[in-house]
Amino acid sequence: MTMKLAYWDIRGLAQPIRLLLEYTGTKYEDKFFVCGEAPNYDKSCWFDIKEKLGMDFPNLPYLEDGNRKIVQSNAIMRYIARKHNLCGETEEEKIRVDIMENQAMDFRNGFVIMCYTDFDKMKPGYLEKLPGLLKQFSDFLGNRKWFAGDKITFVDFIMYELLDQHRMFHSTCFDNFKNLKDFLDRFEALEKIAAYMKSNRFIKNPVNNKMHVVSSGRCTCLMVHWRAAGNRKIH
Repeated sequence: MTMKLAYWDIRGLAQPIRLLLEYTGTKYEDKFFVCGEAPNYDKSCWFDIKEKLGMDFPNLPYLEDGNRKIVQSNAIMRYIARKHNLCGETEEEKIRVDIMENQAMDFRNGFVIMCYTDFDKMKPGYLEKLPGLLKQFSDFLGNRKWFAGDKITFVDFIMYELLDQHRMFHSTCFDNFKNLKDFLDRFEALEKIAAYMKSNRFIKNPVNNKMHVVSSGRCTCLMVHWRAAGNRKIH
C-alpha cells in the first residue's frame, strides 16, 4: 500500500520524512499544499479542509498509511522507523536517539525563529553562538558513524537536514568540525539517498515557506536566496 505524505511544497519539517521513506524503500506519494503569493500568502488550500480530514490534531505534515493518519513530524518519523528497526537497538542507543530527537528540535526552532522574524537583527547573534552549538553536536557524535552509534537511526535523517540547512546558510560553519562534514558526506553517499538526490523528485529548495521575513546585502524582500557552495538555495 502506498503511503501519502502531505505538506507544503517546501523542504521544512517533511524533508527528513521524505529522506527516511526513500532510504527504507517505502512506497509513498507527496501531496503538496501551495502557499499563495505576497502580500496575503493565502493558505486556504489547507485551512479549508483541515477540519474535514478526521484527525484529532489536524496539522502539517501528516502521513496516511491505510486507515491511519499520523501528525507531528517526529511521531511520523518514529512510526516509519519502528517498521524498520531504526529507533536504536540497545538501551544506550535508544537513550542517544531520544536525546538527539529533542535536541535537534531545539536546534531547528532557534534557526526557524531567526528566519521568520527579524533576520538581519538576529543573524549576527546566531552566527556568534553557532560554533558552540555545533561543537555540542560534534562532541556528541564523536568518532561514531551515526549519532546513536554504528547503526543509522531516524535521528540521523533529522540531523542531516538541519546540518545541510546550516551549510546552505553559512557555508564555512563546519570548517572546524570535520566529523560533522564527514557525517554529511556519509549520509549523502547512502545508495538510496544518493539516487533520490539525483532524481527530479528531490526538493532542493525552498526550505521554508514564502512569508518568512529575511533580507541580505544583495536582496531585501520576504524571500531571499542564500547562495552557498554548489549554488544551493534556501528560501
